[in-house]
Amino acid sequence: MNTFICNTCGVQTESAESAPEHCLICTEERQYVSPKGQSWTTLEEMVQSNTYKNKILSEEEGLTSFTTVPSFAIGQTAYLVQGENFNILWDCISYLDFATIETIQKLGGIDAIALSHPHYYSTQVEWAETFDAAIYIHEDDKQWVTRPSDRIIFWSGESLEVAEGFTLHRIGGHFKGAAILEWKNGNDGKGVLLTGDIVRVVADRGWVSFMYSYPNFIPLPASTVERMAAQLGEMRFDRMYDAFHRIVVKNAGEAVQRSAKRYVNALNGVLFNT
Repeated sequence: MNTFICNTCGVQTESAESAPEHCLICTEERQYVSPKGQSWTTLEEMVQSNTYKNKILSEEEGLTSFTTVPSFAIGQTAYLVQGENFNILWDCISYLDFATIETIQKLGGIDAIALSHPHYYSTQVEWAETFDAAIYIHEDDKQWVTRPSDRIIFWSGESLEVAEGFTLHRIGGHFKGAAILEWKNGNDGKGVLLTGDIVRVVADRGWVSFMYSYPNFIPLPASTVERMAAQLGEMRFDRMYDAFHRIVVKNAGEAVQRSAKRYVNALNGVLFNT
């Protein structure tokens, strides 16, 4: 029996004797099946290949990033956020080895894992079992869980305080249950927002964007982005980290509002004439 990992999205299945014919995550319009066809691996195969390692960086006080190199699947970054006697892993990556485990243990372990959306579920159960952590996923994305576990807590509503200083907000958009993490004490108390790619920092770091599908270039409706911006406007944060190690270093709240307005203007045909 194996828990297979999709090579395209990096999400792990529940235990089975043989790999599934299709990946639930990839055979959906927000993701894609590789042009080379569906293929699978396992965490054991990844570790034994000696191909991968996790690049671990201290981003700022209380925040450490984990990115697999060479890039695997979607290539997102996970973040360990350290609070007062509570550590939360924001989003997840597929690769987990002894060196990563040892580093995290030195940082105080993981008390909870919180996910922005299904594309980053990866090997979340492996991580949760390794560190004896709970997993927080919004109930609206329950259907996308490919490896069930008693460790998963399906939360409901628009926000959830997981621990003091850590609040999850369901803002939708990319997925119905898409969530972001507000770290109120981060950045010397100015506030940090970790967004996955629910809100994506773009090449010009003073701006962000919003999409239904990034690989397939499907935008969100103007009304959805306006609603998301209104919710984000109620939060206090000065810095933002996205899923691909892009950072709005300061004035991130202003950048979100400015970007949402530009996005809506573009969709409504008033930003440019071409």
